[in-house]
Amino acid sequence: MTLLEVRNLDVTYPSGAAAVRGVDLLLAAGQKLGIAGESGCGKSTLALALLRLLPTGTRVGGEVLLDGEDILTMRWGQVRAVRWAGASIVFQGAMHSLNPVHRVGDQISEPVLLHRKATPAAAKQQAGELLEHVGLPVARAAAYPHELSGGQRQRVMIAMALACAPRLIIADEPTTALDVMIQAQILRLIEQLVAEQNLGLIMISHDLAVLADTCDRLAVMYAGRVVEEGPAREVHEGARHPYAKALSAAFPRIGDRASRFTPRGLAGDPPDPAALPSGCAFHPRCPVALDSCAVDDQALRVAGPGRRAACVHVSATVPGPTTEDARNGT
Repeated sequence: MTLLEVRNLDVTYPSGAAAVRGVDLLLAAGQKLGIAGESGCGKSTLALALLRLLPTGTRVGGEVLLDGEDILTMRWGQVRAVRWAGASIVFQGAMHSLNPVHRVGDQISEPVLLHRKATPAAAKQQAGELLEHVGLPVARAAAYPHELSGGQRQRVMIAMALACAPRLIIADEPTTALDVMIQAQILRLIEQLVAEQNLGLIMISHDLAVLADTCDRLAVMYAGRVVEEGPAREVHEGARHPYAKALSAAFPRIGDRASRFTPRGLAGDPPDPAALPSGCAFHPRCPVALDSCAVDDQALRVAGPGRRAACVHVSATVPGPTTEDARNGT
C-alpha cells in the first residue's frame, strides 16, 4: 500500500533559487527510502516541503499525497493535524533542534499534549515510555539538552518524532556529527522502529554507504532533481548515472587498495540553483558528457528492473518496472 506519493514537486525560493525540480517519489508503509547528494542538491528542501515547513514566499508546485490526501492543498488546520500525528521529522543537528531551556521530557510531552489532548500526567508517562523505547532511562526526562551526549540527544529527537504515532518519519541527517559507534546504534534503532511499527521512513544523508546498508531504495539528487533511483544496494554498488558513480566512489572501500591510496572525488562544485546551466545540470562536471548534454536535459529513464537514471548513456532496452513494482519497492 502506498503511504506517500510525490508527484512533480517543484520548490523555488523567493530569491529565485530552484531548489527542487520535478521530483517524483513513492514510499510504501514499512519501506525505507534513502535520499543522497551533495550539500545544496535540494535534499533538506525536499524534506521540508513534504510538511510545508518552507519560508513564506516560497513557490511550491506539484502534489504530496499522504494516504491519498494532498498536503500542499490542505487548510492550515489540517496541516497542523498531519504534522506529528501523520508525519514527523527528525531535524538535522539535535542540539540546535531541542530547546536548551526546557527539559527533554517536557519537549517530548508537548506534541502529546497538543495533538492527543492527553492530561499532563499521561503525557509525562508517555514521554518516559518513549525514552525507554529509544534506549534511554526514564530519569533522563529531567535532563536539559546540554546534559546529554550527542547520541542521547539524537535518541530524544527520535522519541519526539514517535510521540504521536505517525505513519511517516523523515530523518534529515540523523547521524551527522556522531562517532561511528553511536551512528551504528542510531541506525539500528531506526531500522528496528520501522520494522516494529510498520512506518514509512525517508532518510537523508551524504553517505551512500550508510543509506545502502539501512534503506530499501535509494534516490540520488543533483541540482534539485533525482538523477538515479532504485534498490539501494544496486545503486551504491553499480550506479548508472555518472554523478551517482562519483558519489559512490568518493567513499573508500575496506580491502580495496586502489581506493585507499587513490581516493576518487569529483572536481568542481554543484551549480547555483538560481543560475543553473543549460541542458543537463551535471554536464559541466561530467567526465563522459556529450555535446548534446549542454543543450538537452535528460529525463529519468529505465536503467534496469526497478531502476531509473537520467543520463544519455543509459539504454532503455531493459523492460521497466510496472506501477505495482514501484509501489512494492521492487
